[in-house]
Amino acid sequence: MVAERLHTSDVSGEIRVPGAMIHHWVGTIFIRGAKLADVLGIVEDYDRHAEYYKPDVMRSRILEHSGNDYKVFYRLRREKIVTVILDTEYNVHHHALDSTRAYSESISTRIAQVEHVGEPGESRLPPGQDDGFLWRLNSYWRYAEADRGAYVQCEAISLTRDIPAGAGWLVAPFVESVPKESLEFTLESTRAAVFRRASHANR
Repeated sequence: MVAERLHTSDVSGEIRVPGAMIHHWVGTIFIRGAKLADVLGIVEDYDRHAEYYKPDVMRSRILEHSGNDYKVFYRLRREKIVTVILDTEYNVHHHALDSTRAYSESISTRIAQVEHVGEPGESRLPPGQDDGFLWRLNSYWRYAEADRGAYVQCEAISLTRDIPAGAGWLVAPFVESVPKESLEFTLESTRAAVFRRASHANR
């Protein structure tokens, strides 16, 4: 696993977003012995992502599917001092370059913080009236079969609230460390899921 934080600048210097923070990370992992089809069999199996990526993904399902285009729902769980539950939706498009290379992009279209999860009063907070732990999440995946295995790379860009004065002890650990930890967890879980499926197929 190799993960690195990226910084995007324009001619005037680092891009600033008043009241918000942009988190830009890229991670790469190698899955020994895997074929491209093995990896895509996991990442495109959205209805089972709650199994492959638990506990971060609590629920997952395909809302719409046409060819290489998917609309996907996830209920996400994020925990760092506080626990945050989010109902999220994404538009995902997959591209095949050749028999050994592919890529995809996942663009968030709706993110809502869920309150009182599992209780009679469970509800989703309206946009702009939540705690701002995650407002947007786009991810760009690249896959390559080589070196007797498969390389999987994920570049994730997320938007969260800024760290407010006086609440840094509560908010800072969440918004600063969760993006990297989530990226690493997702890649490691992808590799583990590929290995498990291969093990079951060989029985």
